[in-house]
Amino acid sequence: MSLGLLLGVALPHSLAAGAVPSPLTVRVLMPASFADATAEPVKRFNVAHRDLQVEVVRGPLDGDTLSDLAVSGLLLGDTPYDLLLIDQTWTARYAAAGWLAPLEPLLGEDALDGMVAGARLATRFDGHLWRFPLQGDTGLLYWRTDLMDRPPRDTAELESISRRLQRHGRVRWGYLWQGRQYEGLSCVVSEALQAFGAHWWEPGRGVVGGRPSLEGPEAVAAVRWLQHLILSGISPPAVVGFAENEALQLFAAGEAAFLRNWPYAYALLQEGGGPVAGHVGVTTLVGAPGQRGAGTLGSWGLALLRSSPHPREAASVLRWLGGEEVQRHLAQRYGYAPTWTSLYEDESLQRDLPLLAVQRRALEGAVVRPVTPLYAQLSDVLQRQVNGLLSGGGSPAAAITTSQGQSELVLRAAAGTTG
Repeated sequence: MSLGLLLGVALPHSLAAGAVPSPLTVRVLMPASFADATAEPVKRFNVAHRDLQVEVVRGPLDGDTLSDLAVSGLLLGDTPYDLLLIDQTWTARYAAAGWLAPLEPLLGEDALDGMVAGARLATRFDGHLWRFPLQGDTGLLYWRTDLMDRPPRDTAELESISRRLQRHGRVRWGYLWQGRQYEGLSCVVSEALQAFGAHWWEPGRGVVGGRPSLEGPEAVAAVRWLQHLILSGISPPAVVGFAENEALQLFAAGEAAFLRNWPYAYALLQEGGGPVAGHVGVTTLVGAPGQRGAGTLGSWGLALLRSSPHPREAASVLRWLGGEEVQRHLAQRYGYAPTWTSLYEDESLQRDLPLLAVQRRALEGAVVRPVTPLYAQLSDVLQRQVNGLLSGGGSPAAAITTSQGQSELVLRAAAGTTG
């Protein structure tokens, strides 16, 4: 007599036949670039684990499009994913909307111990940990080792070196960066504010997590400097339409002395075979004389969806994906900055990755964009005002005053809605 008949219940056909139960699958939505970069370690994980499998869903390459895809399912309460790879600036919005599960009950309060301090920024909101960093990229300054013996110490030296090289016909442009009206410009403005002793955001308590702090001459000086770079001819007028790729291509063609970009650009410049291959140095971004420069934190990290039917298993996958094994792979193969201190201290990585020491310095002093559910609206305000200034002229003071005023309106409108 069968076991099913003895117990008086009907067994599933697969069990009755003695088949092995299907493994539990954790589904992760990532931008296409990260899905491709993690494919190899995910394949190894799935071979090594019979009961638990990881399925990475290859989302759109563009971050905003990926966010729209994720949010559409979350708003409907019908999302097939357990984990999301999210940008640093999405964390507060997703947490405030109730879409994420806090990580410390599953991972412990010490989950990020062992990470470089800068990597732990913007992982928490309203007292909880929501995002587990997968990488710690920041904005960096690229410079031509065939045109100068050392990088500039500050913005004044960057300008003087640029003018000298332009005057002698060595380069057409001095400094390339991202001036298009998109998130890249918000990163550039955030770095300029830091470089001139100003700050975009004053952190605080409450539903919005702080307040804008663009008042003051330092903030005006920051955007005036960006405008000055174009008006003086150090940066091309076309920079107002540049994203990362446009700036990178022009620098790779040997047209400029300096470039602001992310760590991924290094391998492309060295391996591209163009006129700057083998002649590129990288350092942290510079500040105005007497000020500390710093790059914007561009970190992506893993978040656990509250709707996941198996949060413990998903959390274990999250910890593995953000762990040292996968981060080592991402650093070695793709140049992503790791977050674990142990990887920065690894002698073999130090030998193989010339950018590692610079990445650590940059990460330790990174600039964080406002940690607030209203970040998208605040970023849009700043992008519009600064791009308008760079494209059509006008007053830096007016651009900053308008940015501050419109940002305060965004906060008041949110307070009225939540009140």
